[in-house]
Amino acid sequence: MLSKKSQYAFKALSYLVEKRNEGPVLISEIAENKKIPLKFLENILLELKKADILDSKKGKGGGYFFKENPQNVTLAKIIRLVNGPIAMLPCVSLNFYEKCADCNEDHCSLHDVLIEVRDASLKILEKKTLFDLID
Repeated sequence: MLSKKSQYAFKALSYLVEKRNEGPVLISEIAENKKIPLKFLENILLELKKADILDSKKGKGGGYFFKENPQNVTLAKIIRLVNGPIAMLPCVSLNFYEKCADCNEDHCSLHDVLIEVRDASLKILEKKTLFDLID
């Protein structure tokens, strides 16, 4: 399940995609239009800025804008950045792998099924980009 943080990140990013040709967008405008708590949004946008997806400009005419082309930013990248693993169990995660303490991966049917779930999800999430979020 996507965290509230991920949902807010996608809402904010979809708004920025829609406004991408209008220059920097004020954080207050994003928060108001997408019904996102301002303080929560500030943290999310700073995280996306640190990851070089967004950039910001201070002062008059300032706000947030894309540093990376939104057509090149996959939904999988955003989920991993904001939410962490896409996989439902740590033992099937590609980027956040951890062996389960009570599981034998060689003979775990849940492990095998969740690898299929992960792969099916990734097939979609790595193909879809922020551009696909335009309303």
